[in-house]
Amino acid sequence: MTTPQFLKLPGSSNLSLRDQICEVVSAAITSKSLAHDRPLPSCRELADQFGVSRNTVFAAYNRLVDLELLVSRDRSGYFVNPQIAPLQKLDSNDAQGEDTVPCPVSFQANDLMPVVNPLDWNAYPYPFIYNQIDPDLFPVDGWRECTRQALGRKQMPVWASDSVESDSPQLVQQLRQRLLNTRGIYAEDDEILITLGSQNALFILGTIFSRSGKPVALEDPGFFGARNAFRLSGNELIGVPIDGEGLIPSTIPTGCQLVFTTPSHQFPTMVTMSQSRREELIEAAGKKDFMIIEDDYEAEMNYVAKSSPSLRSMDKAGRVIYVGSLSKTVSPGIRLGFIVAHRDIIREARIARGVMMRHPPTIVQEIVALFFRLGHYDAHLRNIERRYKKRWHAMNDALTKHLGMLQHTESEGGTSFWLTGPEGFDAAGLAARLRDKGVLVDRGRDYYLNYNNNRSFRLGFAYVPVSKLEAGVKVIAEEVRAML
Repeated sequence: MTTPQFLKLPGSSNLSLRDQICEVVSAAITSKSLAHDRPLPSCRELADQFGVSRNTVFAAYNRLVDLELLVSRDRSGYFVNPQIAPLQKLDSNDAQGEDTVPCPVSFQANDLMPVVNPLDWNAYPYPFIYNQIDPDLFPVDGWRECTRQALGRKQMPVWASDSVESDSPQLVQQLRQRLLNTRGIYAEDDEILITLGSQNALFILGTIFSRSGKPVALEDPGFFGARNAFRLSGNELIGVPIDGEGLIPSTIPTGCQLVFTTPSHQFPTMVTMSQSRREELIEAAGKKDFMIIEDDYEAEMNYVAKSSPSLRSMDKAGRVIYVGSLSKTVSPGIRLGFIVAHRDIIREARIARGVMMRHPPTIVQEIVALFFRLGHYDAHLRNIERRYKKRWHAMNDALTKHLGMLQHTESEGGTSFWLTGPEGFDAAGLAARLRDKGVLVDRGRDYYLNYNNNRSFRLGFAYVPVSKLEAGVKVIAEEVRAML
């Protein structure tokens, strides 16, 4: 077997060679750097690596057997003792001991907004948080069938080779026929680029436009993922206020290169941009010479009104760049999205994507293409629309019944609600209190460009079963009343 190269004797030590080896191996066991199901290096291999005698390594191994850190198995070698309690690495807050190697470079604090929810969010009784879908609604059997077909030998040449900077023609065709046309969008193949979700799409766009030196205007409050993407790609950001009809075009300053908006369901308030606002925004793009990035967030999820036309479908001058994702309709873990734009923009975006990652995994693109072609996507979309509509109405009723002391924005659908307390209300404090009660909510201040509004919070309900919605809202209401 290959000897782990990270096993090294200390440069200087007062211990004997046997005890130095014991120290190195036991430290590797404690840090979980050695697998329980693989033998340790043989005495000969480790002796050659350390430059010591085999007898010294043999003595060290047997000492570790006596300490019950290792077990010896006939004809198989030495293994980490599976009976010992798993020893965790030191907590990062306590791992600053004398042996900690400092980082040789320092980093200035950045303005990026990290994800603040716990990794074990699904262990909480009421995880009302963003972008979590109900796995019970996913058509596992259909996905398995598409995967099986994509992995067949006839399909293997399609995805096994390097696609350089190209995309799956089958997936591009399915996006054109089954998704874009429902939004009134017609696009040629060279006007579409596949990305690793909308987050990746926004970073690519931020990168290719950053060389202009002009700022990016975006909704405030708005999608912090877009804020992160544009900041990280070197753009100056300007916040644009919103109201009950969405982004206010008259407040967009002159000199911007890009304006980012989520017109179908404004992220995070969920208001839908009115038809007059859409027309005003497109007109302003021509007059003030800026491009619009339309993130068509949850456009399919409308429960009380028909979907509004996409900005891209209304655009006659090529000023709208359309960004979409399959995260909410299929799964966030699949990580597929797309950009629709003028072919010159797509050409530059394709080059930038090639530098970043070459291309999204072709096998995933082929599976998703089959998922569309065989009708699984359409059936799944109808199912989640029906289920989420029921949850939306149940959630809306619960909010009206139990949280009437807070304002919640009027929306036409989506999978979340935006609530705002009175002047001086501490929504971040509420989020902390609710977490102790088993309820997770998204802090509203995180969506503001300057984190300067702490009265609001966001409730996503896509993961929570309809039977638990009102009970979760009751817990929130109890804490809100206690704070008020």
